[in-house]
Amino acid sequence: MSGLSIGNVKKSFGAVDVIHGVDVEIADGEFAILVGPSGCGKSTLLRMIAGLEDITGGQIRINGRVVNDLQPKDRDIAMVFQNYALYSQMTASQNMGFALELAGAKRPEIDKKVGEAAAILGLQPLLDRKPAQLSGGQRQRVAMGRAIVRDPKVFLFDEPLSNLDAKLRVKMRAEIKALHQRLKTTIVYVTHDQIEAMTMADKIVVLHGGRVEQIGSPLELYDKPRNIFVAGFLGSPAMNFLEGTIEDAANPVLAMTSGSRVKLSRAPANSVNRPLTLGIRPEDIAFGGESGVDAVVKVIEPTGSETHVAVEIDGKELTWVVRERVELAPEQRVKLSFETSKVHFFDQQTQQRLDA
Repeated sequence: MSGLSIGNVKKSFGAVDVIHGVDVEIADGEFAILVGPSGCGKSTLLRMIAGLEDITGGQIRINGRVVNDLQPKDRDIAMVFQNYALYSQMTASQNMGFALELAGAKRPEIDKKVGEAAAILGLQPLLDRKPAQLSGGQRQRVAMGRAIVRDPKVFLFDEPLSNLDAKLRVKMRAEIKALHQRLKTTIVYVTHDQIEAMTMADKIVVLHGGRVEQIGSPLELYDKPRNIFVAGFLGSPAMNFLEGTIEDAANPVLAMTSGSRVKLSRAPANSVNRPLTLGIRPEDIAFGGESGVDAVVKVIEPTGSETHVAVEIDGKELTWVVRERVELAPEQRVKLSFETSKVHFFDQQTQQRLDA
């Protein structure tokens, strides 16, 4: 097992800078997920860790050793790709043991390690099948088994579940997390899916435009996002945002630019008449009675355990999550209240979090 240190790492393609001095520390045995929208640099960063992309600046250390100039095979890492990268002419067993064979391992050692990995992943009945005879989930397990047999210092996963259907993705998420708990090896995992990040990671690294926006545990980032980007990216449905100014520090009210007024239980210091963005998660909105904000129901989406409702407040659309059974209809007028102890405040200009 090993920790991973990424120090002021930069990457340029010609005159175009794509990674701007990233610093990340991943502890020994930690499950870290790099997450962000398409084009944020997460896959490029993973490929630099793997040695598949050159580093323009900075250092990458694995187990304390600088690996900038080492070939991928010398970095003691194993990578699981999005497309599995299995050899079609080989059986599952041969695919899993091929890297060991290339490294000169003896057949008894190869068979032993393949057997151990197959037992962990439940692949024993499938070892004689070729990739074309396997389902997507089974091929993914074979790709993971190929990584496990190498006993690497660090596992690298590059969007491994993106080709699977929704039900299988949920199952494979649980399997990968259980695998990490069993092996206790350092994992760096890339995804654009914030649900994967929230459910699997010990540590999340949120990237945007080649820069780190925030690093922390899933609940740290969810409960205290550093800025509007992180607040809007993590959470499904996404956080709602309202713009306005605070009136009356003693009994704070958000006067929205749209005209509505929202009573608050607290406000940041020195925030009166300061342009703010208020963030409220869909699950922290409720029926508000006579003191609530007027809203118009637009779209109703039942999911079974809860209902997602798109509502409009003075021309601004918000998402409201209703967990009880309610009868709603499009264009119905309702009054909504916000759980103001759970709202988030951001400076409109800097988009940074303001604590209250």
